[in-house]
Amino acid sequence: MSRTSYDRYLTVFSPEGRLYQVEYAFKAISGSGHTAVSVRGHDTSVVITQKKIPDKLLDASTVTHLYSITRTIGCVMTGLVADARAQVLRAQQEAVQWRYKYGYEITPDALARRLANINQVYTQRAGMRPLGISMILIGIDPEYGPQCFKLDPAGYFVGKLDKGKGADDAAAAGKKLSRAEVIEIAIEAMSTVHATDYKAGEIEIGIVSTAEDEDPKTRGEWRVMDEAEVERYLLAYAEKD
Repeated sequence: MSRTSYDRYLTVFSPEGRLYQVEYAFKAISGSGHTAVSVRGHDTSVVITQKKIPDKLLDASTVTHLYSITRTIGCVMTGLVADARAQVLRAQQEAVQWRYKYGYEITPDALARRLANINQVYTQRAGMRPLGISMILIGIDPEYGPQCFKLDPAGYFVGKLDKGKGADDAAAAGKKLSRAEVIEIAIEAMSTVHATDYKAGEIEIGIVSTAEDEDPKTRGEWRVMDEAEVERYLLAYAEKD
Protein backbone atom coordinates (compact mmCIF):
# COMPACT_ATOMS: atom_id res chain seq x y z
CA MET A 1 0.00 0.00 0.00
CA SER A 2 1.20 3.52 -0.77
CA ARG A 3 1.38 6.35 1.74
CA THR A 4 -1.86 7.80 0.37
CA SER A 5 -3.63 4.60 1.36
CA TYR A 6 -2.64 5.09 4.99
CA ASP A 7 -3.54 8.77 5.27
CA ARG A 8 -7.13 8.38 4.11
CA TYR A 9 -8.32 7.36 7.55
CA LEU A 10 -7.37 8.90 10.86
CA THR A 11 -7.36 5.62 12.77
CA VAL A 12 -5.14 3.62 10.37
CA PHE A 13 -1.47 3.29 11.29
CA SER A 14 1.22 3.06 8.63
CA PRO A 15 3.73 0.17 8.83
CA GLU A 16 6.11 2.61 10.57
CA GLY A 17 3.50 3.28 13.27
CA ARG A 18 2.63 6.78 12.07
CA LEU A 19 -0.71 8.54 11.88
CA TYR A 20 -0.33 10.75 8.86
CA GLN A 21 -3.38 12.92 9.47
CA VAL A 22 -2.04 13.86 12.90
CA GLU A 23 1.26 14.78 11.27
CA TYR A 24 -0.63 16.88 8.72
CA ALA A 25 -2.17 18.82 11.61
CA PHE A 26 1.32 19.68 12.87
CA LYS A 27 2.32 20.76 9.35
CA ALA A 28 -0.69 23.08 9.24
CA ILE A 29 0.70 24.82 12.33
CA SER A 30 4.24 25.30 11.02
CA GLY A 31 2.86 26.20 7.59
CA SER A 32 0.84 29.10 8.99
CA GLY A 33 3.97 31.26 9.08
CA HIS A 34 3.24 32.63 12.55
CA THR A 35 5.46 32.56 15.59
CA ALA A 36 4.25 32.93 19.17
CA VAL A 37 6.37 33.25 22.31
CA SER A 38 5.34 33.05 25.95
CA VAL A 39 7.40 34.03 28.98
CA ARG A 40 6.46 33.38 32.59
CA GLY A 41 7.81 35.33 35.57
CA HIS A 42 7.04 35.06 39.26
CA ASP A 43 4.12 37.53 39.03
CA THR A 44 3.49 37.85 35.27
CA SER A 45 2.86 35.73 32.20
CA VAL A 46 3.03 37.20 28.71
CA VAL A 47 2.30 35.96 25.20
CA ILE A 48 3.47 37.75 22.08
CA THR A 49 2.78 36.96 18.43
CA GLN A 50 2.96 38.51 15.01
CA LYS A 51 0.02 40.45 13.64
CA LYS A 52 -0.12 39.93 9.90
CA ILE A 53 -2.82 41.68 7.87
CA PRO A 54 -3.21 39.65 4.63
CA ASP A 55 -5.09 42.40 2.76
CA LYS A 56 -4.96 46.20 3.04
CA LEU A 57 -8.74 46.33 2.74
CA LEU A 58 -9.21 44.34 5.96
CA ASP A 59 -9.95 46.06 9.24
CA ALA A 60 -6.81 45.44 11.31
CA SER A 61 -8.78 45.49 14.57
CA THR A 62 -10.65 42.34 13.51
CA VAL A 63 -7.47 40.31 12.89
CA THR A 64 -6.04 38.69 16.03
CA HIS A 65 -4.48 35.50 17.38
CA LEU A 66 -5.09 36.41 21.03
CA TYR A 67 -8.30 35.26 22.69
CA SER A 68 -9.89 35.64 26.10
CA ILE A 69 -11.26 32.48 27.74
CA THR A 70 -12.09 33.71 31.25
CA ARG A 71 -11.34 36.92 33.13
CA THR A 72 -8.00 35.50 34.26
CA ILE A 73 -7.11 33.13 31.41
CA GLY A 74 -6.22 33.93 27.81
CA CYS A 75 -4.37 32.26 24.96
CA VAL A 76 -2.52 32.69 21.71
CA MET A 77 -3.41 30.38 18.82
CA THR A 78 -1.11 29.36 15.96
CA GLY A 79 -2.36 27.53 12.87
CA LEU A 80 -5.71 27.50 11.08
CA VAL A 81 -7.86 30.43 12.22
CA ALA A 82 -11.17 28.58 11.88
CA ASP A 83 -9.89 25.68 13.99
CA ALA A 84 -8.50 28.16 16.51
CA ARG A 85 -11.85 29.86 16.99
CA ALA A 86 -13.56 26.48 17.36
CA GLN A 87 -11.14 25.46 20.12
CA VAL A 88 -11.46 28.82 21.89
CA LEU A 89 -15.24 28.46 21.88
CA ARG A 90 -14.93 24.97 23.36
CA ALA A 91 -12.52 26.27 26.00
CA GLN A 92 -14.97 29.00 26.97
CA GLN A 93 -17.77 26.45 27.24
CA GLU A 94 -15.64 24.18 29.44
CA ALA A 95 -14.78 27.11 31.72
CA VAL A 96 -18.44 28.10 32.07
CA GLN A 97 -19.50 24.52 32.83
CA TRP A 98 -16.75 24.22 35.46
CA ARG A 99 -17.90 27.42 37.20
CA TYR A 100 -21.54 26.28 37.14
CA LYS A 101 -20.66 22.82 38.52
CA TYR A 102 -18.07 23.72 41.15
CA GLY A 103 -18.84 27.36 41.98
CA TYR A 104 -15.42 28.84 41.23
CA GLU A 105 -13.32 29.71 38.17
CA ILE A 106 -11.42 26.94 36.42
CA THR A 107 -7.65 26.98 36.92
CA PRO A 108 -5.25 27.17 33.94
CA ASP A 109 -3.87 23.66 34.52
CA ALA A 110 -7.36 22.10 34.75
CA LEU A 111 -8.42 23.83 31.54
CA ALA A 112 -5.23 22.80 29.73
CA ARG A 113 -5.68 19.19 30.82
CA ARG A 114 -9.32 19.15 29.69
CA LEU A 115 -8.55 20.63 26.26
CA ALA A 116 -5.64 18.21 25.79
CA ASN A 117 -7.97 15.30 26.54
CA ILE A 118 -10.43 16.60 23.93
CA ASN A 119 -7.63 16.96 21.37
CA GLN A 120 -6.55 13.39 22.03
CA VAL A 121 -10.08 12.10 21.40
CA TYR A 122 -9.95 13.82 17.99
CA THR A 123 -7.02 11.53 17.07
CA GLN A 124 -8.81 8.23 17.74
CA ARG A 125 -12.26 8.57 16.19
CA ALA A 126 -12.84 8.34 12.47
CA GLY A 127 -15.70 10.84 12.51
CA MET A 128 -13.37 13.64 13.63
CA ARG A 129 -10.09 15.18 12.54
CA PRO A 130 -7.29 16.73 14.58
CA LEU A 131 -7.45 20.50 14.79
CA GLY A 132 -4.62 22.20 12.93
CA ILE A 133 -3.74 24.51 15.78
CA SER A 134 -1.38 24.84 18.71
CA MET A 135 -2.36 26.79 21.82
CA ILE A 136 -0.29 28.59 24.41
CA LEU A 137 -2.51 29.24 27.40
CA ILE A 138 -1.63 31.63 30.22
CA GLY A 139 -3.52 32.55 33.35
CA ILE A 140 -3.42 33.18 37.07
CA ASP A 141 -3.71 30.27 39.48
CA PRO A 142 -4.91 31.33 42.97
CA GLU A 143 -2.36 29.01 44.59
CA TYR A 144 0.61 28.95 42.18
CA GLY A 145 0.38 32.37 40.52
CA PRO A 146 1.03 32.91 36.79
CA GLN A 147 0.87 29.75 34.68
CA CYS A 148 1.82 28.88 31.10
CA PHE A 149 0.84 25.76 29.18
CA LYS A 150 1.37 24.60 25.61
CA LEU A 151 -1.09 22.24 23.89
CA ASP A 152 -0.75 20.45 20.55
CA PRO A 153 -3.13 18.55 18.20
CA ALA A 154 -1.99 15.14 19.48
CA GLY A 155 -3.41 15.81 22.95
CA TYR A 156 -0.11 16.56 24.66
CA PHE A 157 0.16 19.46 27.07
CA VAL A 158 3.01 20.70 29.20
CA GLY A 159 3.62 23.57 31.59
CA LYS A 160 6.64 25.75 30.93
CA LEU A 161 8.45 28.76 32.26
CA ASP A 162 8.81 29.94 28.68
CA LYS A 163 8.16 28.43 25.27
CA GLY A 164 8.18 29.45 21.63
CA LYS A 165 6.21 27.78 18.89
CA GLY A 166 5.22 28.22 15.26
CA ALA A 167 7.33 28.72 12.17
CA ASP A 168 10.46 29.31 14.27
CA ASP A 169 10.77 27.96 17.81
CA ALA A 170 12.53 30.19 20.31
CA ALA A 171 12.87 30.24 24.06
CA ALA A 172 14.23 32.72 26.54
CA ALA A 173 15.02 31.34 29.98
CA GLY A 174 14.76 33.09 33.30
CA LYS A 175 13.33 32.77 36.79
CA LYS A 176 11.96 35.32 39.24
CA LEU A 177 11.50 37.82 36.47
CA SER A 178 9.73 41.11 37.10
CA ARG A 179 6.81 42.28 34.99
CA ALA A 180 8.96 44.62 32.87
CA GLU A 181 11.64 41.94 32.38
CA VAL A 182 9.07 39.37 31.24
CA ILE A 183 7.71 41.73 28.59
CA GLU A 184 11.22 42.72 27.51
CA ILE A 185 12.37 39.11 27.12
CA ALA A 186 9.27 38.27 25.05
CA ILE A 187 9.93 41.19 22.69
CA GLU A 188 13.63 40.33 22.50
CA ALA A 189 12.90 36.69 21.67
CA MET A 190 10.48 37.62 18.89
CA SER A 191 12.82 40.24 17.43
CA THR A 192 15.83 37.92 17.59
CA VAL A 193 14.07 35.00 15.91
CA HIS A 194 12.97 37.11 12.95
CA ALA A 195 15.97 39.48 12.98
CA THR A 196 13.75 42.53 12.71
CA ASP A 197 12.61 45.49 14.76
CA TYR A 198 8.85 45.35 15.04
CA LYS A 199 6.46 48.28 15.02
CA ALA A 200 3.54 48.49 17.44
CA GLY A 201 1.01 47.47 14.80
CA GLU A 202 2.98 44.37 13.78
CA ILE A 203 2.82 42.42 17.05
CA GLU A 204 0.23 41.59 19.68
CA ILE A 205 0.93 41.20 23.39
CA GLY A 206 -1.38 39.54 25.89
CA ILE A 207 -0.66 39.68 29.63
CA VAL A 208 -1.86 38.48 33.01
CA SER A 209 -0.06 40.03 35.97
CA THR A 210 -0.39 40.43 39.71
CA ALA A 211 2.57 42.81 39.91
CA GLU A 212 2.31 46.07 41.84
CA ASP A 213 3.03 48.13 38.72
CA GLU A 214 0.02 46.61 36.91
CA ASP A 215 -3.09 48.80 36.84
CA PRO A 216 -5.20 47.86 39.91
CA LYS A 217 -8.28 47.70 37.67
CA THR A 218 -6.76 44.91 35.56
CA ARG A 219 -4.45 43.29 38.12
CA GLY A 220 -4.75 39.51 37.91
CA GLU A 221 -6.89 39.67 34.76
CA TRP A 222 -6.17 38.77 31.14
CA ARG A 223 -5.90 41.69 28.76
CA VAL A 224 -4.41 42.61 25.40
CA MET A 225 -2.12 45.64 25.32
CA ASP A 226 -3.15 48.54 23.11
CA GLU A 227 -0.75 49.92 20.50
CA ALA A 228 0.34 52.85 22.67
CA GLU A 229 1.45 50.52 25.47
CA VAL A 230 3.17 48.16 23.02
CA GLU A 231 4.98 51.12 21.47
CA ARG A 232 6.22 52.18 24.90
CA TYR A 233 7.79 48.79 25.58
CA LEU A 234 9.27 48.60 22.07
CA LEU A 235 10.94 51.97 22.60
CA ALA A 236 12.28 50.85 25.96
CA TYR A 237 13.73 47.72 24.36
CA ALA A 238 15.27 49.73 21.49
CA GLU A 239 16.87 52.23 23.90
CA LYS A 240 18.38 49.39 25.91
CA ASP A 241 20.12 48.10 22.77
